[in-house]
Amino acid sequence: MADSDPGSSTPEMAAKHDFPDMTAGEKEGFTRLLRPDDSYTPEGVYWADLPMGQRVKFVTSVDRKETSRQFSELWADIKADPLSPIRDYVHNSIIPGFGIGLEGYVLLSIGNISTLFEKSFESCWDKYEICNADWIDAITYLEIIGIIFGQVTVGFVGDWIGRRWGLLQDAWIMFLGLVMLTCAWGVTQNGWVICYAWSLFIYGFGVGGEYPMTATSGMENAVGSGKLSTREDRLHRGAKIVSIFSMQGWGQVINQGALMILLLIFNAGSGLEPISQTNAQWTYRISFVIPMIGTFWLIYYRAYHMKAASKQLAATKKRSSVTGYDTQSLSLTFKYFTPRLLATAGGWFANDIFFYGAKLFSSDFIAVISPDSKSIFTSWEWSFINCVVTLAGYYAAILFVDNKLYGRKWMQIMGFLLCFIVYVVPAFKYKYYTEAAHIHSFQAMYFLGSFFNQFGPNCITFLVAAEVFPTPIRATAHGISAGCGKLGALVAAVLFNYIDTQTKFYFVPWFGLLGMFLTYFFLPDTTGLDLKEQERRWRYLRDGREHEYHGVAVHPKHLSVWERFRGAGKYYDPELDYQQRLQEYRSEWETIMSRRNEETKNDEDFEVLVDEHLFEGSVHDYFYRTTSSNKGGTVEKFTESETFH
Repeated sequence: MADSDPGSSTPEMAAKHDFPDMTAGEKEGFTRLLRPDDSYTPEGVYWADLPMGQRVKFVTSVDRKETSRQFSELWADIKADPLSPIRDYVHNSIIPGFGIGLEGYVLLSIGNISTLFEKSFESCWDKYEICNADWIDAITYLEIIGIIFGQVTVGFVGDWIGRRWGLLQDAWIMFLGLVMLTCAWGVTQNGWVICYAWSLFIYGFGVGGEYPMTATSGMENAVGSGKLSTREDRLHRGAKIVSIFSMQGWGQVINQGALMILLLIFNAGSGLEPISQTNAQWTYRISFVIPMIGTFWLIYYRAYHMKAASKQLAATKKRSSVTGYDTQSLSLTFKYFTPRLLATAGGWFANDIFFYGAKLFSSDFIAVISPDSKSIFTSWEWSFINCVVTLAGYYAAILFVDNKLYGRKWMQIMGFLLCFIVYVVPAFKYKYYTEAAHIHSFQAMYFLGSFFNQFGPNCITFLVAAEVFPTPIRATAHGISAGCGKLGALVAAVLFNYIDTQTKFYFVPWFGLLGMFLTYFFLPDTTGLDLKEQERRWRYLRDGREHEYHGVAVHPKHLSVWERFRGAGKYYDPELDYQQRLQEYRSEWETIMSRRNEETKNDEDFEVLVDEHLFEGSVHDYFYRTTSSNKGGTVEKFTESETFH
């Protein structure tokens, strides 16, 4: 790459000086590529460099135009095929998030099924007369420990062997765990409890791996494999990943609904007690058969329809001449991004105190909301309402996660703050809010806590743990972060067995403040930042040329408070960056065009070049290509609907 010309005062002058042979069409194409109108003003000013008033106006205008475009496309699709939106949603959200949905389904079922067992197998699960209380408690512990091992191990494996391998082995292990859960039994009831606990450990290992694999493959496949333009990446990347993650919420809703229906079926059309042991067995075992069938289908889909899941990782490794695990990238990540890991791992830990504590011990809180009810069905009805409120939080996050005026970081900070408030208030006024006259206020705060946990840290921790790290170690970093999060769940699972409900409210809120602190100081805001621009910065870091990178990935807006304090943004210079990118892209464009003229001789080499360099298989909103019939420079418009090769 040629050195930048510091004497050029404008991008246009730089282009003319560096490439006097560039045609007018090429200039326009490069300008649109380098300064797209969703991020830059017509004068070439990056949106985050605008004064606040102009920034609000610019962002609002872009969002309004984008919303209009999306509705126009949606209406056109509906007119062409009324079922196309449903098909697209299934393809883009449900299928990629199917494993996370299974996690939500089984996670919620543990608390609900334990309540069912306490009613039907009272001498074992409630009074501990014939079963060991430690093994009953270990059911929750082993599931969480299995998830932790799965997250960390599969995160490493996903960066080492590949995303597709990790996705497949996750599905197979989950299937094995569900078979074991469905068939779990023992010579004695205590033996059954032990078998059930270890089955959850196996299943937990598989579902734990879903976290890093779903996040990384979902993020990389869309952009890296050419399914989305870089414009779509900037404007909708967060919504895409959170939409996938929202399947966790659907898993919880479906599980609660399925248990209620199954109980009605097997308990003579009534959810009233007593519930026989046989009816309880049918209810819980069939509830596990449902996800087992879904997981078997997931194995098929990943084996035959996700063969390119590791494409982006493989291209990145090939560019860096790396085989196996990229230990250099891991070392450099700890050198440059340890504070980011502290934010993603620590924030996830703080969040899971809220999230898993509320889910695993929801029956305790529901008992406060509905103290007079002795029916398990009534408890499940309250739980179902809470699941629906929780699901609404996921979709609120989808709507706002890519808004540049709010975005990831502020959503997580506000989520932590509001969870702190709605937990700390009843903690110090517990008797007041649990009295019959004020119980509705308690209900409102409990449900608001569930809503803002999703419309905040639970969705954002999943997203940013993959987003703020480079491709070669993205799954590892996500797995470590998620594993630390489950340590928070383990703390809640252990501690909550030994403290009463009010003490739980005393304990939980302060982790909201911890999460706020870690997020504010150590988490960068990647809202609106092109994922490939982050990868471009990473290549400079990997080559030991940090001081030569001047792009928007080191804009103060996209750095954490700590990174700004440490001086990571001191090299930001939009004019120098424009010249560098112009030189880089022009050079690669000429190389690609040279290869393009020889593509009839070697199509495969050309496609590899495209994948590994400028285009990496993606499409751009606007560009130009030289026609093979006129090598003298005739250009044709290259639109978003076309793939380059």
